[in-house]
Amino acid sequence: MKRTVIAAGTLVALTACAPAGYGGPESDEAAPIPVAAAEPSATGGPEASPAPRDAPSDVDLTEELNGKKVAKMGEVVTDEDGWILYRFDKDTADPPASNCVDKCAEIWPPALTDGDPALDGVSDDKVGTITRDDGAKQLTLGGWPLYRYIGDKKPGQWKGQGVSGTWFVVQPDGKKNLSCLPKGTPEPVAPPADDDASGGSDYSY
Repeated sequence: MKRTVIAAGTLVALTACAPAGYGGPESDEAAPIPVAAAEPSATGGPEASPAPRDAPSDVDLTEELNGKKVAKMGEVVTDEDGWILYRFDKDTADPPASNCVDKCAEIWPPALTDGDPALDGVSDDKVGTITRDDGAKQLTLGGWPLYRYIGDKKPGQWKGQGVSGTWFVVQPDGKKNLSCLPKGTPEPVAPPADDDASGGSDYSY
């Protein structure tokens, strides 16, 4: 029986993993998510497919959890739009709890839900929810709360891998993916309100 789950960088060089997922904005390491073909509307005319979302925000609801394998990184979990999801070492899985709030949650938006997400490549007995302090429900996987990263600028990137030494791409079983770790310890990007600040942030999230 599926449970519903509720929750809340400086670029560094990679070796064999470069440029996949870690390149700058001009790199094409992550192929765009294809846009579905237009479907006929009730009136018979073509109905435009929804435009892809911009970089994820903390108000997005996660409608799907998709387990898949991607080049170089291996096993990952994405949402319905292809954004790669992460877990945080400072959270707990037993009992499931999020310790990413306030500024942290602005940088790492929780994967929120208003019901059971559709699952593909993810076992329903691994999926749950926690209730955050603000009452929102956050998805968990293997007990670990799930997040996106605002440093990822397009679906398929994993610029959050290894950030602060505590953030990692999550695998379909909820374990952290330790592939393609960066050299050193990258810092997180600044919260949205501090976007004008140069370089990385001083936030240890």
